[in-house]
Amino acid sequence: MASLKKFLAKLWLWILLLVILVSAAAKVGPTALAPQKFSDFTTPTPIPEGDTLIIGFLGGWEKWDEPTRGVRKFALRLRAKNLPGVHIETVENHRREIALELVRKAFDHNGDGKLSEEEARSARLIVFGQSFGGAAVNKLCKELRPLGVPVLLAVQIDSVGVDDAEVPSNVRRAVNFFQRDDYFFIRGERELRAEDAAQTEILGNYQYKYRGKKVDLSDGRWYQKIFRNAHVKMEQDPDVWAKVEELISAEIQEQK
Repeated sequence: MASLKKFLAKLWLWILLLVILVSAAAKVGPTALAPQKFSDFTTPTPIPEGDTLIIGFLGGWEKWDEPTRGVRKFALRLRAKNLPGVHIETVENHRREIALELVRKAFDHNGDGKLSEEEARSARLIVFGQSFGGAAVNKLCKELRPLGVPVLLAVQIDSVGVDDAEVPSNVRRAVNFFQRDDYFFIRGERELRAEDAAQTEILGNYQYKYRGKKVDLSDGRWYQKIFRNAHVKMEQDPDVWAKVEELISAEIQEQK
């Protein structure tokens, strides 16, 4: 019985992903599905010393500038606050390499094309992401570790991936938001753990309940409105994003 349930869960997941990809291709066409480029970023590099860079990873196969997605909507709202010394970009979860390039160039203050030990150590970086974007957060942090780049705060929202529960030691603070209501669809990582508890503080693993909870999905695509599963609701949940904003704002203020 247990094996049958696992099979059905995987089957539903693949069906959902297929529907998403087919719908996206039919709606936007092959040109719009072109991968995000470094030139799409608006942050001038290098950024001034002492400034903070915030990178948000979108979930699924969503484009970096999709205005209805939770990550992009949140980033635009944060940008609209015109926070001094704060630069915000969003990245497709399968384009971590350009996020890594952005980090390298943003903190290369002397412009010599490489990060010195001092430049890397003084970097002020915050990363967040949802779904596959949550897993991309964890992977980017691991890629930054050998470069000596610290991550002030890493936020994973209903993270879906492989080996995305262990937070690398270059992350100073990490927090996890997840739901476990979905069975046939997607459920987020239940618990983050620090690779080195002396270096990383896990601020919390916060579970949200969506059975019976109403969340406005009017900005969602047709398949999201049909399925209305907890994973989709969490992406659009204003309570989740209010908490994310609170944590990011507190981190920015603390570093001043």
